[in-house]
Amino acid sequence: MLKGLSSRAPVVLYIAAAKLLFHLITAGRYGIFRDELYYLACAQHLDWGYVDQPPLIAFIVWVARHAFGNSLLGLRLLPAMAGAGLVIVTAKLAEELGGRRFSQALSALAVAVVPIYLIVHHWMTMNAFEPLIWMGCAWCIVRAINSGQARYWLGFGVLIGIGMENKYSIAFFAFGVFVGLLATRERYVLKSRWFWTGMLVAFLIFLPNLIWLVLHKFPFLELLNNVRRSGRDVVRSPLPFIADQANILNPILFPVWVGGLIWLFFSRRGRRYLVLGWTYSVMLVLFIALHGKNYYLAPAYPMLFAAGAVAFETVAHERWRWSKPVYVALIIVTTIVLAPLSAPILSPPAYVEYQRTLGLEPSRAENQRTGPLPQYFADEFGWEDMTRAVAKIYNSLPPEERVNTAIFANSYGQAGAIDFFGPKYGLPKSISNHQSYWLWGPREYTGETVIVLGSDGRGDREHFKSVEVAGRTEHPYSRLDEHFDIFLCRGLVSHLHTLWPQLKNWN
Repeated sequence: MLKGLSSRAPVVLYIAAAKLLFHLITAGRYGIFRDELYYLACAQHLDWGYVDQPPLIAFIVWVARHAFGNSLLGLRLLPAMAGAGLVIVTAKLAEELGGRRFSQALSALAVAVVPIYLIVHHWMTMNAFEPLIWMGCAWCIVRAINSGQARYWLGFGVLIGIGMENKYSIAFFAFGVFVGLLATRERYVLKSRWFWTGMLVAFLIFLPNLIWLVLHKFPFLELLNNVRRSGRDVVRSPLPFIADQANILNPILFPVWVGGLIWLFFSRRGRRYLVLGWTYSVMLVLFIALHGKNYYLAPAYPMLFAAGAVAFETVAHERWRWSKPVYVALIIVTTIVLAPLSAPILSPPAYVEYQRTLGLEPSRAENQRTGPLPQYFADEFGWEDMTRAVAKIYNSLPPEERVNTAIFANSYGQAGAIDFFGPKYGLPKSISNHQSYWLWGPREYTGETVIVLGSDGRGDREHFKSVEVAGRTEHPYSRLDEHFDIFLCRGLVSHLHTLWPQLKNWN
């Protein structure tokens, strides 16, 4: 694949390298992200599943930490490489769709500068690998159509299985492909032994996690129900949802992906690959109907960028050749303007001022009190400051009390920060009622003395005989719900192991 690109569209490799370099340069610009702290904790409890995700991300983090230690650059190397890989696979998909050098380069450039991808490829997160897996599936589909060889559906099945171990949302992609096959002339594939062998392989890869889910009574479904009832996620009607897509993908790229969808449905060349158009359309309807977050559909857009780039190349070559350099220039200028809103380029004060000057508000996926920075940046601040404040309280206790003192966090971010930064300040591992931390239990602690973080006064500190405010944490750029008093609680009215089942907090 790389050899083919280097001989036909070397600019694609330059774009991929530039994206990789950009993410590596900015990897340590701010701090460690909330979810990264949680994944690091999960990596210390390797299992076939977790309350809120499949097991692959924990294993990837385990590999990264054993290879690079606590280096933030090392932790974020693999997601940056996944971003560069996505650029290459998208260009290769454009080539399979019949595109020449310009369409390959345009699709690569589009994917490289999309704001939502600049965000997710900055962190170690499931979302960094998800688009690459989905586009690997799309490439297998198009390659099977072009070559007439059904064996590519085996590769599709392998990638679906890996995708299910990464993030469950790939099930929507697989369902969209199935509907697309039924709705097009490619339905003959459903009679192929290669297709069903691929589906069997996908199931076998997913099976260990499925067994874990069954044994734990499908905690992920309970979590989703709790989130829906809490109103945490922003719910959008169809038109605002679609408008959000244009926003998180960079508005200047709207003609490319919309044009790609039109090309797949209505052009003679594009209809050969109509299964991709149906796949996207089915997912769009499902995510709107199920009130999905605005970025859930983001991994599907590289295939539309590839299709749109081919359509643009065709039209521009026949009629408006001048539009090619003009449009590329517009993409670059718009990216320069918008990139500081999606990547940690500016200092926090400079970001706040820049955002105020532009007058642009990032699209929100959750109803969170974020403070001066958007949630995706705010979640990188305040964790070590919080740990330092806890350490001051913990280390002030008499040695005989300190040894039995638990640090209880009400969110996995707080708990993960204690686990990550705590050894530097002499702190023990935390305990928490949130997500998979609850499954790991209270360990040997009885509740004699507990330092409580993130308490809202419901379900934690009222169980103690003595409660005092011992400290406070608030960082000027962290989320506002991470500004809280730290409580020193003594005399739990019940043994902590007895109380633990009532403390479960999956949301």
